Amino acid sequence: MSTDVTPGWLPFHPNPSAPAFTAPAGAVDAHCHVFGPAARFPFAPERKYTPVDAGKEQLFALRDHLGLSRNVIVQATCHGSDNSALVDALESSGGRARGVAAVDADVSEQELERLHAAGVRGVRFNFVKRLVDAAPTEALQTIAAKIAPLGWHVVLYFEAPDLPELRDFFASLPVTLVIDHMGRPDVGRDLDDPGFAGFLDFVADTGAWVKVSCPERLTRTGPPALDGEQHAYTDVVPFARRVVETFTDRVLWGTDWPHPNLTDHMPDDGLLLDHVRHIAVTAEQQRALLVDNPMRLYWPDEA
Repeated sequence: MSTDVTPGWLPFHPNPSAPAFTAPAGAVDAHCHVFGPAARFPFAPERKYTPVDAGKEQLFALRDHLGLSRNVIVQATCHGSDNSALVDALESSGGRARGVAAVDADVSEQELERLHAAGVRGVRFNFVKRLVDAAPTEALQTIAAKIAPLGWHVVLYFEAPDLPELRDFFASLPVTLVIDHMGRPDVGRDLDDPGFAGFLDFVADTGAWVKVSCPERLTRTGPPALDGEQHAYTDVVPFARRVVETFTDRVLWGTDWPHPNLTDHMPDDGLLLDHVRHIAVTAEQQRALLVDNPMRLYWPDEA
């Protein structure tokens, strides 16, 4: 099977800056990935992209460089439902990482227990139409029932225009919901746009958690987190700040390293951490976002 990298693929930043912002002690990168290395952990034949290798050693080195303490590693779609690279990273972390896996509808109770023992605490489902062949509603319904006894949650990745048709289905699931990347709002619209207001209502009604990560995916006007820019992605800031202010005890943040499928630019991860100061503007908000909330969700016995 060919492992040629997807043409135009942007590799992760080779030399991220030291952040100007000092994260509170115990801070968690609550959304990141490992890719391969493909020679040891082959990518799935049905994958939509082939990335540059980005293994656990590089991820943990970035964690330490940024002054963070822990990671939540999310299974990458390029690995399909083979969680081997994820489990290997979790088992190598010394308890400093938790995982979000991808599983098939026929997953056994024994396999779920094995993943739980390794540190998995949720499953991710992708509803972004350009990344999946069909909305996985039936599989999600089946899997949600299987993971509910374990206390796991479901991480949902979707785009804002698709929420109205999915809202009732998501709300019916018997598990906690975690929304990736603020549900991808259109930041070119007004902050009080009905679409974003509907998203906030959905979060309030369901008690969902929200990741206020990936401004580099949402921005239209930037500027990018490069070359020392301390005011990056200004068009995203009001939306993220509204989420943090409204749901302070249910927000999460992550680098999204190594930033798959970006086409415009590759951000400096040090500057992405600096960006946190603009969306969580008080020490209390910063501690909730980076420490208290992820610990409560992923390490409740230590929170």
